[in-house]
Amino acid sequence: MTEINNLNSTIQNVSRRELRDLVRTQLQMLLETGDLQGAKAILVPVQPADIAEAIEGLPEAMHALAFRLLSKDEAIEVYEYLDYSVQERLIEELKSQEVRDIVDQMSPDDRARLFDELPAKVVNRLLEQLSPAERQATAQLLGYEADTAGRIMTLELISLKENFTVFQALERIRNLANASEMIYYLYVMDAARRLTGIVSLRELVTSQPEQIIGEIMTRDVIFVHTDTDQEEVARLIQRYDFLAVPVVDREQRLVGIVTVDDVIDILQQETTEDIYALGGGVQSGGDNYFQMNLLEIARKRVVWLLVLLVTNTITGTIIKSQEDLLAKVVTLTAFIPLLTGTGGNVGAQSSTVVIRGMNTDEIRSLGALQVIGREAIAGLLLGGMLGTIATIWAYFLQGRLEVAIAVGVSLVAISLLASISGSALPFLFRYLRLDPALMSAPFITTAVDVLGVLIYFNLARVILNL
Repeated sequence: MTEINNLNSTIQNVSRRELRDLVRTQLQMLLETGDLQGAKAILVPVQPADIAEAIEGLPEAMHALAFRLLSKDEAIEVYEYLDYSVQERLIEELKSQEVRDIVDQMSPDDRARLFDELPAKVVNRLLEQLSPAERQATAQLLGYEADTAGRIMTLELISLKENFTVFQALERIRNLANASEMIYYLYVMDAARRLTGIVSLRELVTSQPEQIIGEIMTRDVIFVHTDTDQEEVARLIQRYDFLAVPVVDREQRLVGIVTVDDVIDILQQETTEDIYALGGGVQSGGDNYFQMNLLEIARKRVVWLLVLLVTNTITGTIIKSQEDLLAKVVTLTAFIPLLTGTGGNVGAQSSTVVIRGMNTDEIRSLGALQVIGREAIAGLLLGGMLGTIATIWAYFLQGRLEVAIAVGVSLVAISLLASISGSALPFLFRYLRLDPALMSAPFITTAVDVLGVLIYFNLARVILNL
């Protein structure tokens, strides 16, 4: 018991970064030795989010055992912080009553996101076990399209009427605070549930008790519709620094709110997906990459690698077709990797900044042609600088001015081509309703490698008079 007390004292003094590893290590050691009381004791001072991360770091076989150490209220709170893959495994391993208690107490939006990840059979079984009110709320959210405001919103909000006094409004907040996810914004509706205004908690507590809500509320409300894309919702909240944004249907009736904590999850998910796609053509689907099955990871990554394999085959065929040129000037072969590698990097830079601009709306005020033009000029500047260096370096290595000029001029042309491809393809794929991040990388590689070697060999023939 002294060791547990010492550990709890240590927990209070470590940084949040060190906490997860400390708790996970000690928790795993205690579970392996069968000391369940000790394992339960070290979790007492730990925050739910940190407990969730500690559980995720345990071997899979220990997830359910560690989770059962928590009290019912703790389990409900910790469960919402767990990765979806761990949530799925716990549903399979926990008893039916434990699952029912946890799922029924989850907020509707978190429950809907969980159900999106589960097999249809499991979802139907869980829906049947929910209380009528929670079943209706969950079914309502699942009725909206995925990745829209309707799917990610919460129904737990506090609404007011224009004729309420400030005193009545504050009393309503006290009565409904525990049943609402957000109390800092109060939404005003008319008799038909149409959104007519918004009032903040700050405005309420600084107003006189007898004032009417209609006198202090803001009537110019920024809202989204149920079918608004979740990324647009995230950008809206980010732009205006909101804690939440109201969601209305086509009749302007208030149906829910999207809160900033959900937006942070969305931004993290979208950014993660884009990084995976840009870095290796991997579609994560919102899953934690390091929690995914290795066979599933290989299946997703092999597609992109097959594209590169085909690309290299085409490039190799082009090189083979130029055997007569290479036989006369063998030194040309030495610079092929330099040219294609540099072109690929330039194209990747252009596509990355354009895709990032698309996601953050930084290029909304610029047309596609203007963005492509800017990147083309940047490509020329980069090509000019790199081409000059490559010309000097090639002459230093080979001692032939014609070869050095061919390498330098080719690098300028390839850099221009790569910049145009890298900036234009994301716009093309977005127009075709394809994922720019996922599709751009393999196609840029293909364009730069295939066209790059063609440019190089043809320029070399002209400059060398062959």
